[in-house]
Amino acid sequence: MKQKIKLILKRIYPALGVLLALVVQFTVPDNELHPAAAKHYYTFFLLILLSFSALLFVLSFFIKKTRIYLEEKGAFWAGAAVLVVIINLVTAKFALLPVIFFPTYDNIIAVFLEQTPLLLKCIWYSFRLLILGVFWGVITGFITGVLLGFSKKVYYWINPYIKLIGPIPATAWIPLVLTTFPTPFGASVFIIALAVWFPVQLMTSSGIQNTSKVYFEVGKTLGAGTFFQVFRIAVPAALPNIFQGVFNGICAAFIALMTAEMFGAKYGIGWYISYQKAMMMYSGVYAGLIMIAVFCTFIITALFKVRRRLLSWQKGLIKW
Repeated sequence: MKQKIKLILKRIYPALGVLLALVVQFTVPDNELHPAAAKHYYTFFLLILLSFSALLFVLSFFIKKTRIYLEEKGAFWAGAAVLVVIINLVTAKFALLPVIFFPTYDNIIAVFLEQTPLLLKCIWYSFRLLILGVFWGVITGFITGVLLGFSKKVYYWINPYIKLIGPIPATAWIPLVLTTFPTPFGASVFIIALAVWFPVQLMTSSGIQNTSKVYFEVGKTLGAGTFFQVFRIAVPAALPNIFQGVFNGICAAFIALMTAEMFGAKYGIGWYISYQKAMMMYSGVYAGLIMIAVFCTFIITALFKVRRRLLSWQKGLIKW
């Protein structure tokens, strides 16, 4: 009986956490040093979250997946709510940190609601840059990795140059690339592609070189040509390494994307953060950081879903 009550409490933890945040929001007034937002956006957001968490609690009595999820993650979401409350007290309520650098939740949420067209334009611009950069980075990294991993001659002539150029951070090339390319857009795509290229080629060549020679010998015995050995033996065996390279490349691509957009770009999340910082509007800076977190999480989650489908035999080896 006690165990059952304990599990039920775990399921209601998220709702209790949101309720605590609401109580603090209603009972403790905001410090007068903070500029007031047009509306109580944070309060509305908490009310929506409370309704949603209460709905999940009710559904947990009827849906097994919801019940298991809340029993496993309920305590975490309650802890997250407590952290949100602490930040709210330190910033909005008591202004213990510099007001200009640490705005209230109301002002941060107001950015998303009042500047939606501009934010969507920046997200689209960054997404287009990222997709083009990652595409060309993965393609060139894959081709380079296959050539280096499969051909000893290519490895002999090309690998020393890659060892010299590859470790240099892609962002270090920005001043040179901006003066070389005719447009900032093309320069940004190149910088992102360069950031992705090195980890992809490194992990691809490493995966191919570590493929057991027995597979190639069996393939030759059965009459397999070079094309078959590369794309039916070497590449499938190296897929776990290739995905690891792509994962590392995308993480590097986000760094390169944000940095490249701060130099000469007209739009984009990086440009938006730089612009808001120059205007001393730090609520916009935090909104940009939130967009980066969501954007990055979405891309990497999609990548892991593709990886899980293609490498189902490796399920659970790398989790996200």
